[in-house]
This record gives sequence, structure tokens and C-alpha cells, in this order.
Amino acid sequence: MVALAAWFEIYDVFFTAYIGPGLVRSGIFTTSTSHFFGFAGLGAFVAAMFAGLFVGTLVFGQLADRFGRRVVFTGALLWYTAAAALLACQHSAEWIIFFRFLTGIGAGAEIVTIDSYTTEVVPANSRGRSFAFLQAIQLSAVPTVALVAWWFVPTAPLGFDGWRWVIWIGCLGAVAVWFIRLGLPESPRWLAQRGRIAEADAIVSRLEHEIVARTGTSLSEPEPHPPVAQEQKVNFAELWQSQYRGRTIMMLVFNFFQSIGYYGFASWIPTLLIAKGINVTHSLLYSFVIAIANPIGPLLSMSFAERIERKWIVVGSASAMAVIGIIFSKQEDAALIVALGVAMALASNCLTFSYRAYQAELFATRMRRRAIGVVYSISRISAMFSGS
Repeated sequence: MVALAAWFEIYDVFFTAYIGPGLVRSGIFTTSTSHFFGFAGLGAFVAAMFAGLFVGTLVFGQLADRFGRRVVFTGALLWYTAAAALLACQHSAEWIIFFRFLTGIGAGAEIVTIDSYTTEVVPANSRGRSFAFLQAIQLSAVPTVALVAWWFVPTAPLGFDGWRWVIWIGCLGAVAVWFIRLGLPESPRWLAQRGRIAEADAIVSRLEHEIVARTGTSLSEPEPHPPVAQEQKVNFAELWQSQYRGRTIMMLVFNFFQSIGYYGFASWIPTLLIAKGINVTHSLLYSFVIAIANPIGPLLSMSFAERIERKWIVVGSASAMAVIGIIFSKQEDAALIVALGVAMALASNCLTFSYRAYQAELFATRMRRRAIGVVYSISRISAMFSGS
């Protein structure tokens, strides 16, 4: 259920790339920006999303530590769905950028909350595979939005620009999934740290009964465990104390650079293809073929996610992205461009599932959501520059 709802969040984040040619074609944006803070260039549209993601991850995402994981990511889904629907009704660059910023806030609050929630409800010995599976479902949204854009962007059904239909279609599905997500239990770990032991125990007991009913096998008695310490007040300064300072700095540096490689490619691929002389329709078709690889990467990664230490998966996939990206930029042949684009998608999504699991495990439950929000937010700043 988490992955299904997150599917629409990925749809929303990635339609930036696929509706870009439509926004240019309609005369709302230009492919180039006259100056750094100009609103007329497509780069401003790309940057607006990441500016919103920055605010959502750093500021609004803290609410998950205070009010609970489930409350925040259900509310965030409704937030960015409403903002996206309004965005598709706009006709000026300024208003489109404004509502794109609002959608980013909702998506940013949700992304890191999902990572915290998944880490807290999945056993450590299968967490890497679980993140890979979660991401495989999420990233099936990428070829979907690429296919929808290929169909709609070059057309104008009922007199409305095709790029508007791409957004509205995603909004309709997200509203339905919001009701499904209400059936998710709250994180038992979060409840326990808030002193709500009875509620946490009720959720775990229900999950155990479901497993017994499904498998027909009784569960072994849990090992004795020290009582869960109730929540202590967490502040920003704690991330810089000796216990966490090194890992905080490491993840800040990593997140700053990983988003340039990941979103710099994903947000611009159709426009880059057009710049190489490929027309809009073929550009979107090639982008769709490349996008098919997005969910395949995490599925393939499930075979080794728990066999190789997470940090080495991160290092290996990042190195592969660097090499493939350099070669990709030098190509002119369509077949090679598509093949290298597929390879880039496989490597980049191997990177994302592994570092999401890795960074969530670096911080204690009581501060996990805030810590992830802080280190993840820096990636939104660098992603904004990738759109310039």
C-alpha cells in the first residue's frame, strides 16, 4: 500500500521531464533561460519542483516525528494532488512555477516519511530487498508517465494541451489511493517512543495474527528485549554531536552530488534528445523505452541487495553512472543513445534504493525522520541547479 501510493508521487516528480517539450511547444516556456533567476525558461519549472521538495523535506517533513508517519504521508498525498490539479489549469509561467513549488512541498514531506516508515516496519535482514521492491513498484510510474506523455503531449484532446492531461490523469489515481492508504497502520516503533505502548502492541499483534493465518505456522516467542525508551526531545544540534557528526556530513555531501547525476539526467532526457535533432514524438518514444528500465533495476537488485554491503552497492552504482553519463553525452546514434539511457536508468535506480535503506539505518528511530529530512534536503538544492 505504501508503494502504491508512492507510485503517484513518482509520477508527479517525473512528469517534469516528459511534459517539458509540451510546455515549450505551447509557448509558456523556452528551452533556455535568459538569466539565472528568469521564469521564462524550462529550467525554472524544473527548479521550482526541487525548491518545493527542499522545503517539504527540511521543514514540513518534521511533522512526521511529531504527529506520526501515517498522518503526514496521507496528508502530503492529498496536498500535492490538489496542487498538481491546479497547476494543470494555469496559463502563465509564473503561476505554473508557483503551483509546481507547492506540489514539491507535499512530495518532499512524503518521500522521506515513506523511508522512515519502511525502515521501522521491515526487519533489518530483509530491508534492502524491501526497499528494492518498494522502489520497483514506485518506478513503474516512470514508463507509465512517459507512455502517457508520448500519447498526449503532441496532441490537444478536447481543446486542452496534452501536457495538462498528463497531470490530470495522475491526479485522479492519487485521490483513489489516498483512501487505500488510510488502511495502513501507524509505525509501532514511533508509537512506542511516544509512550503509546498499548497501541503499538495492538498493531504488532494484528500483524502477527495475519501472518499466522496466511502461513498456517505459529510464530516463535520473541526474544526478551529492553523496554523502548520513550521519545526525548530532538533538536538540530544533536546531528552535529560526536555520535552523528561524521555520518551527517557524509550524507550531506553524498546527497548534494547524487541528485545532480540522477535528476540531471531524468529531468532533461526528452529535451536532450530534441537537442540532438530528434523530433518531439520520437524523443518521447525513446524516453519511454529508456523509462521502462526504471522498475527493472530495483527488481534485478533484489537478487544481491542483502548479499553485498549497502555502501558498496552505492559506490559501484554511482561509479557506473559517471562512466555511462560521459559516454552518453558524446553519442549521436539513436540506438546507442537508447541503450546507454537504459544502462543509466538501471544504474541510477540501483543507487537510489541502496542509499535510501542505508541512510535510514544510520539514525535512531526517535530522530530518523528529522535526520533524513536534513541530509536529504541538500539534494533538492543541487537538483535545483541541475535545472538551470
